Amino acid sequence: MPNIDSIKKYKNIHMIGIGGVSMSGIAAILKNWGFHVTGSDWAKSESTDKLNELGIKVVIGHSLEDVATADVVVYSAAIKQDDPDMLEAKRLHIPTIERADFLGELTRCYKDTICISGTHGKTTTTSMMSLCFIEALQDPSIQVGAFLKQINGNYLVGHSEHFIIEACEYVESFLKFSPKAEIILNIDNDHLDYFKTFENIKNAFIKYVKLLPDSGILVTNADDTNCLDLISYTNAKSITYGLKNKEANYYAENITFDSDGFPQFDVYHDGAHFDTLKLSIPGIHNVSNALACIALCTEYGIEKNTIKSALLKFTGAHRRFEFKGKINNSVSVYDDYGHHPTEILATAQSLSNKTFHESWVIFQPHTYSRTKNLLDDFANALLSYNHIVVLDVYAAREKNTYGISSKDLVDKIHSLGKNAEYIPDFKECVSYIKSHVAENDIVLTLGAGTVTDIGPMLIQ
Repeated sequence: MPNIDSIKKYKNIHMIGIGGVSMSGIAAILKNWGFHVTGSDWAKSESTDKLNELGIKVVIGHSLEDVATADVVVYSAAIKQDDPDMLEAKRLHIPTIERADFLGELTRCYKDTICISGTHGKTTTTSMMSLCFIEALQDPSIQVGAFLKQINGNYLVGHSEHFIIEACEYVESFLKFSPKAEIILNIDNDHLDYFKTFENIKNAFIKYVKLLPDSGILVTNADDTNCLDLISYTNAKSITYGLKNKEANYYAENITFDSDGFPQFDVYHDGAHFDTLKLSIPGIHNVSNALACIALCTEYGIEKNTIKSALLKFTGAHRRFEFKGKINNSVSVYDDYGHHPTEILATAQSLSNKTFHESWVIFQPHTYSRTKNLLDDFANALLSYNHIVVLDVYAAREKNTYGISSKDLVDKIHSLGKNAEYIPDFKECVSYIKSHVAENDIVLTLGAGTVTDIGPMLIQ
């Protein structure tokens, strides 16, 4: 059982934005440890329903009386300081703690917090690690950024000292954690609305690596020079993996794909054949993610047959190249969370290993700042698809002070010599696709916003 002495002073904990991916997981862990937990959220969801089933009172809207009886109020980054629950906490002088700070407190309750970070692939790799630890009967606690069907949710409350979490670099929230082991998958240009420059992103990762104790473990991607540079900033044990860099401790050879685009490959460890593995998810980038998982699991003494079996059973996290169904039994529809040019290219690469007639992408840009900063990269990445439809920008946390729109992206694609359609209306988009697709085509809905609603509309 983790040591919860540091947070025992909070008997009653109120959480604003409790339905969020990370917040709901924290709530379940606290409830399991015997704390009295209440929460509020602006919308009812699968997540809030599940918390109610656990006996956690969740109010949709605001809950001033629950704030009044709390010893501490935990709030997610999306909550503004003028939120009624927040104002009530301040009025009553009840301490408030931001989600990442509180999750940091939780990481210090466990002897062994395993953090998976990087610009792309965190959710998938965290899911892979989690399944390997579960299969090895390690009884971990887990926080992952998407619904994972093997744990029937996005978190698991275990009873061991292992805490496996997806650690995000946005607003440097991962610097609040106390990791014993870190996987760093890649460092790419993202979240420039916060970081401004690539140099600042890299510096955040340097600070993050310095959090490791000397007895810790660092697993880095040897194909990414920015990741390799991090090794010099820690005394922790360093393990590398790669697809291209054969100097890495773990690398893959003889990669082949079946008609679903699922890879099989030989893993080499320090030059010797380790084993042959098969995945049940597509894409060469997932071979790389699997190598990171294999490297760390082996370091933890998990047997290769256990790793092999767990990875084969993993059919993907929610919204990661997820098969949604078919249109007229002949056109396959997939949904993916990719919202950065690197992710769009990786998804296109996964697609190219499948057998199909033509590809259609319905892309919803995510945030104005990212669309403006990476406009050329987005346009070039989308050229990989046969047919391109662009929806309006999903604003998320932003207002459009950037003077950018989806029309600019469509114009850019046209200037590169390829056709693209701008269709902001979802119903119009669905009827356009349905009237233009041909037998054995593949349709992909792509983005981190509401674009995910289009798949079910197409299949109906």
